[in-house]
Amino acid sequence: MSELSGTASGTGRAQEIETALTSVRERLHRACVDAGRSPADVALLPVTKFFPASDVRILYDLGCRDFGESREQDASPKVAETADDFSSDPPRWHMIGHLQRNKAKSVAAWAHSIHSVDSARLVTALSKATTAALDEGVRRTELDVIVQVSLDGDVHRGGVERDELHALADAVADASGLRLAGLMAVPPLDADPDAAFADLESLHRRLSADHPGALELSAGMTGDLEAAVRHGSTCVRVGTAILGARPIASQ
Repeated sequence: MSELSGTASGTGRAQEIETALTSVRERLHRACVDAGRSPADVALLPVTKFFPASDVRILYDLGCRDFGESREQDASPKVAETADDFSSDPPRWHMIGHLQRNKAKSVAAWAHSIHSVDSARLVTALSKATTAALDEGVRRTELDVIVQVSLDGDVHRGGVERDELHALADAVADASGLRLAGLMAVPPLDADPDAAFADLESLHRRLSADHPGALELSAGMTGDLEAAVRHGSTCVRVGTAILGARPIASQ
């Protein structure tokens, strides 16, 4: 087991997370090898949504430098609470959940990337917020945008419809302060993961033909990461297998 610094050392929670993280890292490595891919080509994004800052600190001590959050009202305080702890080597925070336009300013202050952009109006809000943050010195780099596509047309679960995907990607690419980084999707409920991710892989291939810099494919979670890796995922978003069942969210 690796050494943990500070208060994380020796605690039951720290040991629990370390064991789980090691298992997921080994699982992801096997998935890459089985798919004939380099493990270096697929990032593991621990999803810390609903979990406390103390868990983020443990993961940081275990070498994690990327964290996924889904609700701005939970993420912003967590980012602020841990900022001093990580000041010498700041992590990258990723917004992976649905974002309301009125939260764009807050997210632009801390997010390295957002994986869930699915409307032109959100693109406009993020562009305005990110450009202002750059001008004010709140951030130093463009905001990486990963467009979320709906594979089954159920936009209530998030994602732009596939026939509107390329227009939205063009809007991101043309927007000030934003960088089109890639594509994301969540498989439809009860869908075969391999079929869903094969569909997503095809959509990503067509998107990247028009936008060669949009290389990221954010796909795969605890239950289906192997299928996602088989079909080109560059980032698997894993929460439950690392941190356990999520606590009940506060109302």
